[in-house]
Amino acid sequence: MSPRPRQQILENLESVYREAYDRAKKSGDERRMADLDAAYQREQLLLEVLLDIRDGLGKPRAKSDSDSDPIAALDTIRRITKLR
Repeated sequence: MSPRPRQQILENLESVYREAYDRAKKSGDERRMADLDAAYQREQLLLEVLLDIRDGLGKPRAKSDSDSDPIAALDTIRRITKLR
C-alpha cells in the first residue's frame, strides 16, 4: 500500500479546520476563529515536517558522511518534537 499523496493529506487538514472555522464564524466567535487559525498554522507546519520525514525515509539515497551520524539524526528529531 502506498502512502497517501502529500497534497491530499494537507487538503484533509484544511477541510477539518475550515469546517470548524466556518462554524465559529457563523456563531460570531472571533476568539475561537483566531484560535483555530493559529492551531491550523501550527498543525500544518508539524504535518509538513512529518511528511518530509516520511518522504525522506521512503527514498533510498546515497550516504554522505553527515548522513551516517545517528547522534545528529536523534538531535534533529528531538528538536522537531520540541516544536509542540
